Amino acid sequence: MISLDNLSISYGGWTLFDGISFMINPKDRIGLVGKNGAGKTTLLRTITGEQQPSEGAVTINGECTIGYLPQQMRVADTTSLVAETAKAFEEVLRIEADIERLTAEIGSRTDYESQEYAELIHRLNECNDRYHILGGDTRDADIERTLLGLGFKRSDFERPTREFSGGWRMRIELAKLLLRRPSIFLLDEPTNHLDIESIQWLEQFLVSSGSAVVLVSHDRAFINNVTNRTLEISCGRLYDYKVKYDEYVNLRAERREQQLRAYENQQKEIADIKEFIERFRYKPTKAVQVQSRIKQLEKIVPIEIDEE
Repeated sequence: MISLDNLSISYGGWTLFDGISFMINPKDRIGLVGKNGAGKTTLLRTITGEQQPSEGAVTINGECTIGYLPQQMRVADTTSLVAETAKAFEEVLRIEADIERLTAEIGSRTDYESQEYAELIHRLNECNDRYHILGGDTRDADIERTLLGLGFKRSDFERPTREFSGGWRMRIELAKLLLRRPSIFLLDEPTNHLDIESIQWLEQFLVSSGSAVVLVSHDRAFINNVTNRTLEISCGRLYDYKVKYDEYVNLRAERREQQLRAYENQQKEIADIKEFIERFRYKPTKAVQVQSRIKQLEKIVPIEIDEE
């Protein structure tokens, strides 16, 4: 669905990440992890197009739709909870109007064998299919189920959105996002304002939704229960683990141990080379070997150890 190819982002002389590539496939539920400041939010914003990469490209399948929940956003203050949540179905309402118009036009025509009539029938069928896919038949029930799942009460449904605190207003935006049923959810700390029951409901929703998910969260239990793949940003590079979070933690520890051993071996090699250079720097009979060691030292690429 989405392909990131040789993506690099730099600010002045500082590179956030360099030459990372990966694909987001249907059914992927990805946990995006890394220390604070590693670039997780920037990567999500790059996928949505809000952030432009310094190099590389993001390619999105033409039929792919993205639902992005940032950590901070504004919520309208002019409607009730239900009316605001129903804005998730704006496309459904447009399709309903198209279906009504096409049905009326088809009913008024008698040129049943014409190409124009066949095209009208085809467009009506497409609209009906899209209407069902977007949940037009069950939207009222879906709104109710989603709001209740995220912790609202039925008595809240007609309350003005301005009466809700910031955390509850974020739940409204999350509800709208879930109801839009995009091809892929990009969620940046979605559990920040949720209680335990709502988190458990959201877990089940994401696992059973059929949409792909890219998830940033400090809630380790949540990310482990939802994801089946882990992408780690570390030292400007990206590591792709085809496992859920718990298994990733073990594999990462093994990788870091390997890095430590390789780093220690490299440091010993560097120390030995420097010792040889210093010992024989001023001996003419060793000049060629000293120059060879200097060139060898210049070619060594330092091994970086991932930060904990």
